[in-house]
Amino acid sequence: MLWASVCGGMEIFMNKRAYIVLEDGDVFEGESVGYDGECVGELVFATGMTGYLELLTDPSYYGQIVMQTFPLIGNYGVIPEDFESAKPYLSGYIAREICEYPSNFRCGGKLTDYLKENKIPAVCGIDTRHLTKIVREHGVMNAKISFSDEMSDDIKNFVIKDAVKNACETSEITKSGSGERKIVLWDFGRKKNIERELIKRGCTVYTVPYNTSAEEVSALNPDGIMLSNGPGDPKENTDVMKEIKKVSDKGIPTFGICLGHQLLALALGGDTEKLKYGHRGANQPALFKDTGKVFITSQNHGYAVKSDSLPQNARVTFENANDGTCEGIEYSDRPAFSVQFHPEACAGPQDTGFLFDKFIRLTEGDK
Repeated sequence: MLWASVCGGMEIFMNKRAYIVLEDGDVFEGESVGYDGECVGELVFATGMTGYLELLTDPSYYGQIVMQTFPLIGNYGVIPEDFESAKPYLSGYIAREICEYPSNFRCGGKLTDYLKENKIPAVCGIDTRHLTKIVREHGVMNAKISFSDEMSDDIKNFVIKDAVKNACETSEITKSGSGERKIVLWDFGRKKNIERELIKRGCTVYTVPYNTSAEEVSALNPDGIMLSNGPGDPKENTDVMKEIKKVSDKGIPTFGICLGHQLLALALGGDTEKLKYGHRGANQPALFKDTGKVFITSQNHGYAVKSDSLPQNARVTFENANDGTCEGIEYSDRPAFSVQFHPEACAGPQDTGFLFDKFIRLTEGDK
């Protein structure tokens, strides 16, 4: 019998032994606390101390096994009102400890039950600090949550494919809000809070699927276009980039977030690269180059725009204060800008929420 420490100093006994098998051959032994199954994915770590519900329901984690670096997860249970999408899109979940006795006035259930209901394999009781150091040293790698400690070909051969297609929840054009400004939200795996922030600022939001054509977007006669976050390698979305380019050339005010930021840059002549282990968490410092002020931001991405690849009409507005990677771009020949971080962050710092106000002013003709 195995035991796992849980919230409140209590202990539970568990029969199911589980393993995390890494692409480099390392193996970690723990306890299965989620769905009784196995999964393969790209192993990444997230540093947020809170916001595990938003993380679990963020479509940007499609195809990934996510490890929480904060040791205790699940202490406020499951709160459906905080979800960012209808279901989890990650492949697997890892934590040092998962609370079995949550306490919060909004709590609607236990995290372990939620993982089981949504068929997400999960492991706890491992040294997540050690595992995080491995990922930081060697970079993101494939891994498997398994009931065997043996290496298998599916680990080495795993590649995330069709990420946007599989993470986009929008199958047809939908309308929400009743404001004066008409905004098209292009869904590449969006977080719901982007829509909430737009509605809060007096917008009517038309959410359209990832494969919507430029002609269909233009036919809605929008005041502005929001390019959403989403998962996977941005270069995989060649057809989407072509449509973004067509719309952008029409001069429609555009704001891109995360994947939307990368797709806009690619569409307009820039390039992207994969980061060693990415930025995932609620404490990423973004330097605003115009003022020298540093904003603490929420981020979730494994790719970045290459600053030196941008055309002359583009300038970098934000840089990551840790590694100098591109965090924001403005375009001088069109009403368009984008950021790599999440100004709509929940949970997380909302210090850059003013960027939504900037976007609204742009749709009103303020250059």
